[in-house]
Amino acid sequence: MGIRGMKIGFIGTGKVGIAIAHTLKNKGFDIVAVSDNTGEKAFNTARPYLGESIRYTNSNMDVVGLSDVIAITTQDYAISEVAKEIYDKARRLDNKLFFHTSGAHPSSILKPLDEKGAVIGSLHPLQSFPDIDSAIRVLPDTYVFIEGSAGALTVLETLGKNIGQTTVSIEGNNKVYYHLCAVFVCNLLCALLYASEKIMQRIDITLEPFFPIINATLHNIQKNGPLVSLTGPIVRGDRETVQDHIHAMRNMGLHRRIYKALSLTALDMVKERGIHNQETITVLQRILEAIDE
Repeated sequence: MGIRGMKIGFIGTGKVGIAIAHTLKNKGFDIVAVSDNTGEKAFNTARPYLGESIRYTNSNMDVVGLSDVIAITTQDYAISEVAKEIYDKARRLDNKLFFHTSGAHPSSILKPLDEKGAVIGSLHPLQSFPDIDSAIRVLPDTYVFIEGSAGALTVLETLGKNIGQTTVSIEGNNKVYYHLCAVFVCNLLCALLYASEKIMQRIDITLEPFFPIINATLHNIQKNGPLVSLTGPIVRGDRETVQDHIHAMRNMGLHRRIYKALSLTALDMVKERGIHNQETITVLQRILEAIDE
């Protein structure tokens, strides 16, 4: 049976689950059932995207019984609980594929299901989803990371390429590094811009004038990589400006910590590029390391 002939069910009706199910349904995949233990409220959210032809149920086992491929799209903490419930209630799971959509966890979190004959994997769209409509809109341009047993990867690759732009295979034991990078480039970028916004609030200016330089920086990074795209006082060896910054932050402990950590990282990048002589590097490093937190 080809993947398009398989029946697909979803456990969990969060933003990611509904967006993926909607996208696959629109591509002609057979979405047959959705479960959620919060009941009718969750189903009322899902219906405008998935229609009335599928089964809405409070029972995860109903989804398992109706489906060949089961996507566990719950919050991360609930994945192992769902796997345990299915393991405890199912006699055998032969010819069924289970995958979860967590970026942080490998497919091994579903290992109990493997013991009953299931094939297991994980599929994670590398994207930020503030709401369902935004998720549906950006999925076509998204890279989808997949991992799992050999029997799962072919199916996950097909699903991933229909959900997003393309797929990237990753080993399960490397997933923590992948997710760590995602946190750096997405979540911590938000935190950095929040800290930047706090600086500008001191002079009653919003971040809006900074969006062009933010976008230009991201464009340069996409084109040339972060190492070559780095500019600013560390690259210029401008110790006076660095000292002015440090003085301006004398009553801003959080910002001093951020500035110190990221400026030392920038200094490492400068070393790698071989821009300055050792004396300039040493002076800048001494200034930065002297920042008290």
